[in-house]
Amino acid sequence: MTTRRHDIDALRVIAFGLLILYHTGMAYVADWGFHIKSAHTAEWLQWPMLFMNRWRMCLLFMISGIAIALAAPEGRLLRFAGQRTWRLMLPLIFGMFVVVPIQPYCEGVSSGHVVPGFGDFLLRYWQVRPWPPHSFTGWEHGITWNHLWYLPYLWAYTLILVASMPLLSLPWVRGALATFCRAPAILFIGAPTALLTGFLLRLHPLYPDSGAFFGDWYQHAKYGFVFLAGYLLARDDAFWDRVVSMRKGMLATAMIAVTVWLGLRLAGQLLPPDAIAYRIPDSFWHPFAASVETLYLWTMLLAILGWGKVFLDRPFRWLPYATEAVYPWYMLHQSLIVLLVFVLKPMGLGAWLEPTLVIGGTVAGCALLHELVIRRVAFIRPLFGLKARQRANHEGHGAPSLAASSTMPALHHSR
Repeated sequence: MTTRRHDIDALRVIAFGLLILYHTGMAYVADWGFHIKSAHTAEWLQWPMLFMNRWRMCLLFMISGIAIALAAPEGRLLRFAGQRTWRLMLPLIFGMFVVVPIQPYCEGVSSGHVVPGFGDFLLRYWQVRPWPPHSFTGWEHGITWNHLWYLPYLWAYTLILVASMPLLSLPWVRGALATFCRAPAILFIGAPTALLTGFLLRLHPLYPDSGAFFGDWYQHAKYGFVFLAGYLLARDDAFWDRVVSMRKGMLATAMIAVTVWLGLRLAGQLLPPDAIAYRIPDSFWHPFAASVETLYLWTMLLAILGWGKVFLDRPFRWLPYATEAVYPWYMLHQSLIVLLVFVLKPMGLGAWLEPTLVIGGTVAGCALLHELVIRRVAFIRPLFGLKARQRANHEGHGAPSLAASSTMPALHHSR
């Protein structure tokens, strides 16, 4: 019997709520690539987007690691791996062929690389043959997973974790983790920050973000680390006591770090390169900026976990339903966003009305499709990562167990 951690479920729901706002913002932020862009883009949106995108995907990977740990699957590893494969890869395959295609269609038609006519496009898309260059993101593969990239990443990390669990359960490993959780703050914060900084400085220049899985080594290092950290630390009471007691200091540190980091980015945009080089030598500038960025990432993760434990670890009435809805909403939301921008853009509705309708339409579309179709039709449920109705009701009034919800994905196309 596992203990239900309501705060972990609630943080996942909140993070996915932010996902709709973030991906809507991708259509309106100036100078950032996305599948479709509105005519109403704004440079100021870059700053709140930067504030969020440095930690939000890491938070979701960390939550997944925590949820797996709290589910305690060590006595049933093969069964656990099989369940995770089914609940991650079936929705991925279905999503790539059925849910995602509207995105490359809208992208291709908007850029002039695809002839209008969704039926003809879909028949061609299902053939999984390379498209003419630049038809849409992923044209060279003939098919794309777009925002569903998180599913294969999480699947791979989960299988590697399952294979490593016997080693990770050794007494000396648990002892080292207990020592870390009780270590001085400079080590508790500084060691992970240093490791993440090393990834950023060494791997990112060689392997920039791609979302293509193969060769995406910087993202694998970063996301794999926080996923593993979530699993290793989740069952240590000292860790949770620590993040709760340090939550105010962690949040203050994160706010100072992000202020400095964003300030450095702003200075880099406004000051001429020779002026920047004169004030701060190149040998210091880049490592310092990277260190501040990763300090922000790690302390923000710990602050969110600490504050979440304090305020969210309670059985909210809305939480079981919302926990079940996360997976279908994740799969649907970006296709709805892209479709709505594609339809509304020619209407010239203005810089405030258009995004308001996009957000409202996305929320309404996700809610209606989940409530009226996905959760009610038996054969559709597993295609969106949901358990069979009888089994789901038995385990918690329609909400997946914590072990099941550990597979709930998050996504993001442009990191």
